[in-house]
Amino acid sequence: MKNKYLAAVVKTSQGDYRVIVGKSILNLLGKELEFAGFMKKKCFIIADKSMFPKNVKLLHETMESFGYKTNTFSLELTEENKNYNSVSKIYDWLSTMKAERKDFIVSFGGGVAGDIIGFAAASYLRGMPYIQIPTTLASMTDAAIGGKTGYNLETGKNLVGSFNQPKLVFEDLDFLNTLPIREKNSGWAEAIKHALISDVNLFEEFESNKKNIINLDNEYAAEILKKSVGIKAQVVTKDEFERGQDRIKLNYGHTIGHAIEKVTKFKKYLHGEAVSIGMMVSINISLNLGLVNIDTVKRQKNILTNYGLPTNDKNLNTEELLEAIQMDKKNVDGKVRWILLRNIGEAIIEDNISLEVLKSSISKIIY
Repeated sequence: MKNKYLAAVVKTSQGDYRVIVGKSILNLLGKELEFAGFMKKKCFIIADKSMFPKNVKLLHETMESFGYKTNTFSLELTEENKNYNSVSKIYDWLSTMKAERKDFIVSFGGGVAGDIIGFAAASYLRGMPYIQIPTTLASMTDAAIGGKTGYNLETGKNLVGSFNQPKLVFEDLDFLNTLPIREKNSGWAEAIKHALISDVNLFEEFESNKKNIINLDNEYAAEILKKSVGIKAQVVTKDEFERGQDRIKLNYGHTIGHAIEKVTKFKKYLHGEAVSIGMMVSINISLNLGLVNIDTVKRQKNILTNYGLPTNDKNLNTEELLEAIQMDKKNVDGKVRWILLRNIGEAIIEDNISLEVLKSSISKIIY
């Protein structure tokens, strides 16, 4: 079944699945569920509380209209409570509701929701199928695609988790309508990141057409989002388990970004905001190594600023950040694997960055 809303097909060892992107397309969900292999059986909608009650009620009634026996559960899912306690609440509810392996789970929320609910789906009854209905721009462009699930420990972000691919990713832009502007801007960090690491033409579209893109209220903006989604899908298909040189490049800006989140106790920045500052550290490293020129640094900074993202924080502490990045799960043999730019649209991996270069690069965002 082909349609104009098909952004990508992600091909994985756990099965292929479609990513559907469009505006006001909830009426298409039933057909997409059937295409994904879901017969008319029980489903369990697990939603972030920010979607309750209006959107949860809408999705529940829509699923029922398609013939699915639907149960709903809402809980608060933020970076601060992205921990085992939240996972345990989901387990308890699924157990109380007598969920079975032949049933399926619907993750309804942002990136944190997808991570935690996806992990619960991977582990409850040793695995239940699930779909992603992301409701934030950050999750639509990045987190909902690729099957990374998990939760945080006090010592670091996403240290417990699994690769658990969804059976469908269904992105209706209507769910962004009530998103606070800061949340929406945070999501642009991931979309712009995709352009920075692999598509200079997409980057130039972001530069030239901000007015037509930023509100996500027209067909052109939806097509831009589909292009960004397509980049993520292609990378996941090439390197499902992040064992090669492809998928790790999606972590551009994330090493410092995760460190910033940790040292600010997940309270000061949204994920995309922290990644935005992290991308500035990464491009400063690239500049220090002679990989890019100052004009490239300025172009990256300008586009992040234009889409409402932070690029510096004078209150960050270099030593705290250095300590935090030592817990990065991408480290190999104690070395941090840095994702850097050689050009806009071309990312590389480097694991031999001197402490002097790193400190210098961090100092440029602490002013």
